[in-house]
Amino acid sequence: MTAELGLRERKKQRTRRLLSDTARRLFSERGFEQVSIAEIAREAEVSEQTVFNYFPSKEDLVYSGLETFEEQLLAAIRDRPRGQPIIASFGEFILEPRGFLAVKDEAAARELMAATRMIAASPALLAREQQIFARYTDALAQLIAEEAGSGPGDLRPHVVANALIGVHRALISYVRERFESGEPDRRRLAREVRQRGEAALTLLTDGLGDYAAKP
Repeated sequence: MTAELGLRERKKQRTRRLLSDTARRLFSERGFEQVSIAEIAREAEVSEQTVFNYFPSKEDLVYSGLETFEEQLLAAIRDRPRGQPIIASFGEFILEPRGFLAVKDEAAARELMAATRMIAASPALLAREQQIFARYTDALAQLIAEEAGSGPGDLRPHVVANALIGVHRALISYVRERFESGEPDRRRLAREVRQRGEAALTLLTDGLGDYAAKP
C-alpha cells in the first residue's frame, strides 16, 4: 500500500511538473494572454479538466511555486538566532541569489529571463503578483506581531512587514528594468542587486534595527 501511494504521488508530481513546464514554455514563446488552457492541455496530451485539477487558474501555472518561497521566508525569520532583529534575518534571506541570479546553466538562465519578461508584459500576471505580495505582507505581519508580543491595535508589525516586502518588490522591479535594456551579465547584476538591497535595508535599520530582536 505504501509503495502504491508513493508511486501515485510521484506520478502526480510528474504530471504537475509537465503541465507547469509546458505552460511556461508556451507563455514565454507567445505571451500569457495569447495561450489558452485548451492549448496547454493539448500540448501536454491531457484533458483540460486535468489541468484544472492541478492548477485552479491559468495564473497558478506561473506562480504555483511561490508558496515554498513564503514558507522559507517565514521559517528564516522564525528560526533566526537569539538576539537577531527581524530586519537582519529578512535581509540575509532576501539577498541570497535565487533564480536567474543563481542558476549556473545558461539555457536555464535564458528560460528564466524569458519567463520574467513574460510576467512583466502581462497585466493579469502583474495583478496576481500584487495579490501574492499582499499575502506575503499579511503573513509576515502576523509572524512579527507574534514575535514582538504586539497587542491589539499595534500597527508596527504591519508597518514593518510592508517596509520589508517593499524592499523585495523594489529589487524585483530593478531586475526587470535591467532585463528591458538587454541581457545583463548575471554576476554583475547579482552584485548590483545585493548592493541596492543592502542600501535599502540600511535605510530602514535606524528605525527598525532593534525592533523585535529575538529574546
